[in-house]
Amino acid sequence: MNLFKKIATISLTLIFVFTLFVGTYSAEEPTDVTVLFTHDLHSHLLPSRSEDGGEYGGYARLMYAINEQKQKHPDAILVDAGDFSMGSLFQTAYTTSAIELRMMGAMGYDATTFGNHEYDYLPEGLASMLNTAANCGERVPYIVEANYLPPQKNEEGYNEKINEAFENYGVKDYVIIERGGVYFAIFGIFGFDADDCAPNSGMKFFDPSETAQNTVDAARAECIEKYGTEPVVICLSHGGTSNRKGEDYEIAMNTNGIHLIVSGHTHTSLKEAIEVNNTYIVSAAEYGKYLGVAELDYTSDGRCVLDGYELIPIDENTPEDENIEALVENFKATVETDYLSKYGVSFDEVLVKNDIKFETVGQIKSTQHESPVCNIFSDAYKWAVEQTTGETVDVALTAAGVVRESLPTGDITTSDVFNAASLGVGTEGELIAVYVTGKDLKNALEVDASVQPLMNAAQLYFSGVEYSFNTNRMIFNKVDYAMLRRNDGTLEKIDNEKLYCIVTGMYAGQMLGSVEETSMGLIAITPRDKNGNPLTADELVNYVVHDKDGNPVKEWYAIASYLQAMGGEMNGRYADTDGRKVVYSSLNPIDLLRNANIFTVVVLAVFAVIIAVIVLVIVLTVKKIRKRSIVKK
Repeated sequence: MNLFKKIATISLTLIFVFTLFVGTYSAEEPTDVTVLFTHDLHSHLLPSRSEDGGEYGGYARLMYAINEQKQKHPDAILVDAGDFSMGSLFQTAYTTSAIELRMMGAMGYDATTFGNHEYDYLPEGLASMLNTAANCGERVPYIVEANYLPPQKNEEGYNEKINEAFENYGVKDYVIIERGGVYFAIFGIFGFDADDCAPNSGMKFFDPSETAQNTVDAARAECIEKYGTEPVVICLSHGGTSNRKGEDYEIAMNTNGIHLIVSGHTHTSLKEAIEVNNTYIVSAAEYGKYLGVAELDYTSDGRCVLDGYELIPIDENTPEDENIEALVENFKATVETDYLSKYGVSFDEVLVKNDIKFETVGQIKSTQHESPVCNIFSDAYKWAVEQTTGETVDVALTAAGVVRESLPTGDITTSDVFNAASLGVGTEGELIAVYVTGKDLKNALEVDASVQPLMNAAQLYFSGVEYSFNTNRMIFNKVDYAMLRRNDGTLEKIDNEKLYCIVTGMYAGQMLGSVEETSMGLIAITPRDKNGNPLTADELVNYVVHDKDGNPVKEWYAIASYLQAMGGEMNGRYADTDGRKVVYSSLNPIDLLRNANIFTVVVLAVFAVIIAVIVLVIVLTVKKIRKRSIVKK
């Protein structure tokens, strides 16, 4: 009997220990977690044409890929890292219809964050969009934003409308979402460069890394207190990263507790996730080219290990979801009725047939050179304003940073042109006509020659001027030849004191006005009225060009009208460059010193002084040595 009791006791003990072991092991058994992600969709509801003649993106195709992944992973969450707007004709209904957020809601997005382009319609436009989305009665995604927030009452810059809109929509620092028994803490972060790209946002900017750490700590504490478990922490960042560099890499380095950063803003495509400080950084390119898939092994004590990572191409081989396709067509009709009808064109109207293979946007930005497609843009601006006002425009310009897409071969439609020239401030880009002195016009040429190596988006393309520069010359003195080129081809010397009419888009115009500040006063381009009075960036809105009916002349419509005026076929002169910008590299002293300005003169003077000092030191040293030698003898 005693033996039986001992055996029973030992058996029960073993069962109890085994149960504890199994229970403990089960608690630590990893759970499969799947995160689907995009960023920088830029209102690209429809597919775009690729360089190889195929297509990429499109929400109906993206939806098909999302559904496929959700069949495999029913508890997957779907998130986006900002810049969901501004980039196609659909953006024209941004403030009135909130198409982008409503589409994301219909596609099942759980959360997104703001990118810098969400502020292109200014705080009032963003407020209108948020209120429209909040009041539409449809499902819309959470918006999370932790470090880029409206000023509060009694703070400088307080805007009641935007504060009310944030509250009405329910914008939060972070949200906690449960899916399949796993809790996700999702928060949004805005980057330094994104802030620089949104100068009119009206928001207060807080340090990304410091805010990220505070937000992670708060979200984890709430999740543990309410649900008794550690969350999967996801940061939707509009900061950017590439090859272990960039703002999101710094956030990961300086913040503990983030499991996954979805990195937007830089349009990066990371074929492999970057791991740093127990954080994985992922990125899936722009315009819905890919659906990102990150699979994590998660344990309730807060550990996450990346178990799978894939970028699924969205192209012409991807089927379309019929429901989303129908919704896109409905919104397309809205744009045609409410916006395009004012201009007498339709969404898919063919403006011109094009047999010329133009450069891609990447090629336009990559090196300093003359670009035929950018020549078209600047020529179109000059032509359109002269046609509209009947007055002579001396110079027109565009910048590489505002060229969003190139012009495709084949039929070029209204939609294609808008996609290429969709960037704007306050509204889709409007042309302004102001004046600059001849000296400042030359400074604009120097910005193109000197700044592009530091900021490829700052490369400028002109109509009405021809010039050359030597890349080996002194910064801000690289241009060695510059002349006005009139419509009849004649050349005219640029007078430093004379005022010249210059046309550009509002966005580029505001950037030119900030050159003096960003160059620390070394070089300036001051927009002026026709009497020579300086204009502030805020005053430029008063110099938008209007047609005879009082409508502002849009950048995209100037290009569209210019192409239409070609009579059906692309003008053959754009098959090549015409010598308006010549870039060369030479170390020939004549080429280096031709037309030297104050920058080169000062550097040469400093160099001469240094040489003189060195020679003087050598001479004195030699004399001293000789003197010592004579004394010794």
